Amino acid sequence: MPPEEFRRLAHQAADWMADFLANVGRHPVLPRVEPGATQAALPAQAPEQGEEMDDVLADFERLIVPSLTHWNHPGFLAYFATSASGPGILGEMLAATVNPNGMLWRTSPASTELEQVVLHWLWQLLGLPDQCFGVIHDTASTATFHAVAAARETLDLPVRTRGLSGAPTLVLYTSEQAHNSVEKAAMSLGVGLENVRKIEVDAEYRMKPEALDAAITADLLGGRRPFCVVATVGTTAATAIDPVPKIADICRRRRLWLHVDAAYGGSAAVVPEMSHVLAGCDRADSLVVNPHKWLFTPLDLSALYCRRPEILRRAFSLVPDFLTTPEDAQVVNLMDYGIPLGRRFRALKLWFVLRYFGREGIIANIREHLRLARSVAACLAEHEDFELLAPLTFSTVCFRFHPTGVSETQLERLNRRLLEAVNASGRFFLSHAVLRGRFTLRLAVGNIRTTQEHIDQAWELIRFKAREMTL
Repeated sequence: MPPEEFRRLAHQAADWMADFLANVGRHPVLPRVEPGATQAALPAQAPEQGEEMDDVLADFERLIVPSLTHWNHPGFLAYFATSASGPGILGEMLAATVNPNGMLWRTSPASTELEQVVLHWLWQLLGLPDQCFGVIHDTASTATFHAVAAARETLDLPVRTRGLSGAPTLVLYTSEQAHNSVEKAAMSLGVGLENVRKIEVDAEYRMKPEALDAAITADLLGGRRPFCVVATVGTTAATAIDPVPKIADICRRRRLWLHVDAAYGGSAAVVPEMSHVLAGCDRADSLVVNPHKWLFTPLDLSALYCRRPEILRRAFSLVPDFLTTPEDAQVVNLMDYGIPLGRRFRALKLWFVLRYFGREGIIANIREHLRLARSVAACLAEHEDFELLAPLTFSTVCFRFHPTGVSETQLERLNRRLLEAVNASGRFFLSHAVLRGRFTLRLAVGNIRTTQEHIDQAWELIRFKAREMTL
């Protein structure tokens, strides 16, 4: 593409992006399409001849945008938000333009060293002491996989050469509320789903340390080999915080690797009054935080920190001769700390975000999200036909519609219908979970474009749809 044509099209695309972000709330947050509709609207084969980019951009707006779920929408209150801020988008654009591969320091010194700098900045913003080696992955699922692999590496088993043949039965421990990425890591690393112990939680959905300790004792008596505990700061369903200090005590006494999944909740520690959420995490062997969840960074960017990077390197480093360089002894080659060889320049967008907002801007945005969630929780608590089903730990409200005289079976059907009705409006998107057998609605505040007005409108719509069902 000639430079002048690229310039014209880039300006056109930038104008479209600016208009889209300014008016994203005008789109339905959930697309009104049937499964297979987008695929059916597209040709079955790639074109034989090249097409004009003006036509490609037009088809993007005509065919793709109407079929998107809009995570940047202010009414996106489902799951955990991953809204993209302007500076993060600019960083992503420039990273794609310069297009380095940061597998070795030599193949991209700037991306390798910037990654180390911005992850140290983030570590400091989270209020964690000293310094900790960090590496960027795509998502927390990948980061957790690498952490569990490092935990297994500490056992000095001949896994690299002989695989798991003849290895002892390894056991991993996590909360029954933990994300399924923990089980996926165990499944993928040969630990096996049967050897994942899901530890009981208390009334506030936090892992019970005494139950953890008892499970470890039982496995040792049974001839199995405990090796890793995964605690969570901000569980997926109820956003509970496991008692990390007590869990860390057990791990130290039992000599087990402690990994903390703070993918969602960790970012809140930037806010001074929320610093307690990472209590004990300075004692973890590894920790994951997702800036693409609550730090306004576009997907995908997950920060894995490791106290013993030499173990992580030992688990994954395998360097063919053609990738050796004269400066290897003096530099960090990030390909040595994980499965991916090719590594795109993710650090640039996080650098843009942290510089644009600064600590004060990040605090202000997260603090406002916390306030908005408290306002919703207060409205629910005051209404006789709604009830909160989990403590409000961060900015995710777990609740259900509960009119008097309705059985548990009827309540599930009623709340499923309420969820579908709210989501069908196109104005807001809520998600659900099951807590202690109760179908639970989740309203998660974390989108950078969500304001008090949107929250008020969401609450009004929830009440209106609930009233419709009881008339």
